[in-house]
Amino acid sequence: MEERIVRADPVAEPEEYQRELLALLGGEDPVTALAATATLLRERLGDVSTDQLARRPQPDEWSPAELLGHLWDAEIAHAFRARLILAQHEPDLTGYDQDAWATLAKPAPAALLEAFIALRDANLVLARAAAPEAWERWGMHAERGRTTYRLLLETMAGHDRAHLEQIRRALGS
Repeated sequence: MEERIVRADPVAEPEEYQRELLALLGGEDPVTALAATATLLRERLGDVSTDQLARRPQPDEWSPAELLGHLWDAEIAHAFRARLILAQHEPDLTGYDQDAWATLAKPAPAALLEAFIALRDANLVLARAAAPEAWERWGMHAERGRTTYRLLLETMAGHDRAHLEQIRRALGS
């Protein structure tokens, strides 16, 4: 089995997990990184067969299709958390069980990719329109504590990077 891209467990080691995601971003502008994800997903998944998308690299690892589903789930959670932070005073930000969400029904990969891109585009509009002071608004994440809008964007961009690399490895490209 290949070395894990992010070693820390998001629930058991939330602060270390967050540090690892931020390291993957490497100080790059999070909006630029988040905007690049759609193109990278289209490039990596566009001409891939259904069998390749469904193939797990190891029995305990997600397939490229499952990783896309996880990115979709994370984008939904991100969309809600971002709006809570920007529209409410110091809201609570609920965690979620990624493994339980992974079992929920999802569209076929091609439709799921387009749905992900549409939601990501809407979230990018929100990020680009947010005033600089809005980036410092915060909510209290159930697992990671005080989370500013900036930190939410940065960790999401690092999260993208981790799973894009998993998809690349799973497809052997």
